[in-house]
Amino acid sequence: MSGKFEPKVPVKLDPPKDDPITPEELAKANGENGGKCYVAIKGLVYDVTGNKAYQPGGPYHVFAGKDASRALGKTSTKPEDVRPEWHDLSDKEKGVLNDWITFFSKRYNVVGKVVGATNFDDSP
Repeated sequence: MSGKFEPKVPVKLDPPKDDPITPEELAKANGENGGKCYVAIKGLVYDVTGNKAYQPGGPYHVFAGKDASRALGKTSTKPEDVRPEWHDLSDKEKGVLNDWITFFSKRYNVVGKVVGATNFDDSP
């Protein structure tokens, strides 16, 4: 179903950027003190600043400033699951992770790539 992940309100997105974002810069983009709020998935960095769910006090703030690939694949908000490693997830969890990428890509601008990330895709 093509409309499965379509936003309720159309979103005009900028072309994806591939600016280098260091892990330290990503960590600082956690929405604290009204600052930028980023979430990375498979090394791609999404700007979720406008969504209160990722801001301090929000249900998904645990993902802010981090690569949340593993947690998203596991449908987990446990802090110990919020990390970039996802290659050892089950096929079902990998499918869930890919669904999250589709969801994010239809709603949030890609602002860059995590410098040194090794979790970009499923290639060996």
